Amino acid sequence: MVGAPVRRLQVAFARSRGLSQRRACALLSTSRSSLHYESRLEARDKPLMAAMAGLAATYPRFGYRRINVFMERLGHVMGADKAFRLWSKAGLQVPRKRPRKRVAASRPRPQLPMGSNELWAYDFVYDACANGQQIKCLTVVDEYTRECLAIDVAGSIRSGRVIEVLSRLISERGAPLSLRSDNGPEFVSKSLLKWAARESLDLALIEPGKPWQNGLNESFNGKFRDECLSMEWFRCRTEARVVIEEWRRHYNSVRPHSSLNNMTPEHFCRQFGKNLNRGETLKN
Repeated sequence: MVGAPVRRLQVAFARSRGLSQRRACALLSTSRSSLHYESRLEARDKPLMAAMAGLAATYPRFGYRRINVFMERLGHVMGADKAFRLWSKAGLQVPRKRPRKRVAASRPRPQLPMGSNELWAYDFVYDACANGQQIKCLTVVDEYTRECLAIDVAGSIRSGRVIEVLSRLISERGAPLSLRSDNGPEFVSKSLLKWAARESLDLALIEPGKPWQNGLNESFNGKFRDECLSMEWFRCRTEARVVIEEWRRHYNSVRPHSSLNNMTPEHFCRQFGKNLNRGETLKN
């Protein structure tokens, strides 16, 4: 048994081979009235697919799940199955990334934050401008709220500038309990170690060659490169600072996070920041 859409295709094929509509319908046992049926589902799906296509053009690296969050914000509430059907029908698939090799070994679980402003993670991301200028980005992330606290963009960032950025954040937000980073020379310099000791900050350095221990910041850096650096064309370092800062604000206030129940970091802080004490965790 085949459905009416397939029967209509069969009749169309038979007519393309020279048969009349009446003869084709008789041979295929298909009602002639079914040939003129127009699906109402197509008409209902058309504006939704157009809205999805517009969002996909704005956020070309987002998949259907995150786009569905934006659709709900626009008033188009639908389930994941329907969102996937429309996404596939519109041909809006995001290219899959090749999976990385995973090492099967026992790994100690890294320290996890239990509240906001408890653990900051920071690292470097590198890129280049169209005029040949190299840019070095210092990213700082609150591991509990997923908020990007700062992205400092320069040609060269040494330990002194790292201290300057962290000091500014501490004066604005208060001091965290710990700072997580790798063992790069900028993060293990004597000046930074002395500064951390004066500020009573614990440096949670990861083990050499194990970036997974700074997993949340590595994940953020991947999103930063995928959704900003790889999508933008910087003519100079000054333009890069402006565009990257705009993306950082968008990341904190607009972009949904699945780990925060599709809330933004700012929404999560407003809704739970005053009610959550340290020791409580977000329940998914």
